[in-house]
Amino acid sequence: MLKPSELTFQPAWWMRNRHLQTILPRLFRPTLKADVRYEHLETPDDDFLELAWANKGNQQAPLVVVLHGLEGNINSFYAKGLLQALTTAGLDAVLMHFRNCSRQVNRQPRAYHSGETSDLAFLLQTLKQRFVDRPLYAVGFSLGGNVLAKYLGEQGHDSQLDGAAVISAPYHLSSSCQVIRKSCFKLYQKYLLDRMKRSFSRKFDQIEGALQIGRDEIQQIRDLWQFDERITAPLHGFKGAEDYYAKASAQPYLKQIATPTLLIHAADDPMLSTRAIPTQTQISDQVTLAVSPQGGHVGFIAGRNPFKPVFWLEQIVPAYLHSLLNHRV
Repeated sequence: MLKPSELTFQPAWWMRNRHLQTILPRLFRPTLKADVRYEHLETPDDDFLELAWANKGNQQAPLVVVLHGLEGNINSFYAKGLLQALTTAGLDAVLMHFRNCSRQVNRQPRAYHSGETSDLAFLLQTLKQRFVDRPLYAVGFSLGGNVLAKYLGEQGHDSQLDGAAVISAPYHLSSSCQVIRKSCFKLYQKYLLDRMKRSFSRKFDQIEGALQIGRDEIQQIRDLWQFDERITAPLHGFKGAEDYYAKASAQPYLKQIATPTLLIHAADDPMLSTRAIPTQTQISDQVTLAVSPQGGHVGFIAGRNPFKPVFWLEQIVPAYLHSLLNHRV
């Protein structure tokens, strides 16, 4: 297993500000491409999950499932960066696009949300059937991290995973929503809302009969809580935004995790509340905490040279998974 010193993040001297750690990594590697092949996995409810496979064709190599964040996809900087890092480290990887984050619009009205774990469960079951003896791991970023952590707690010893890593997850959704609504002059809220409104507008024909809201009304929403109150919650069977936040938050499930899991979090995360920072009293003995004072939201940029940033997550996640592999052997 990794030593505590190896799990300590030291930010770059030129990127100690939490907003810079959160925003600038998206600009560092504009030409980085993910070398992937796509698969449409049909789901039991007559829909599909788009998978992006990054592998070398070796079906004996350990396989890592990657879950992106809110309105993310294969082109998210952290996703394509980690896929490249995993394959370089001798691991195969597959990114699962949440419904309506793929290239094609999904068929069913339902989309995805922070606590929706059935698609992940279906994917993992499918992979275990395909690769019976293959070591299987998962990594989740932000919303995808909350989904993964909640799934691990729900499943306990039946997670089908040999290990996991969760990065910058909003374990306490209600308070984190309030932070996003105000943080950085509401920049994060506008960025996320614009993407969410564009995403739901392209599948308006599917959701029109399921929601009491018009196309123009979606575009007029200016508040994240209101979006969850009017769209996310009713579309997925919740009574409202707060009911959704309470039932979808992963925090109550951390004690039930029975899979070796690394939780990476920054105390200065500008998109999450202090109530979302995991503590030792909230986790099981299978969970390793790596809470750094700095790092931003899915940032964690280190290095001395501003022209050669070091993506610490792309070092520590493969290293942690390899430590589990060595322990497994």
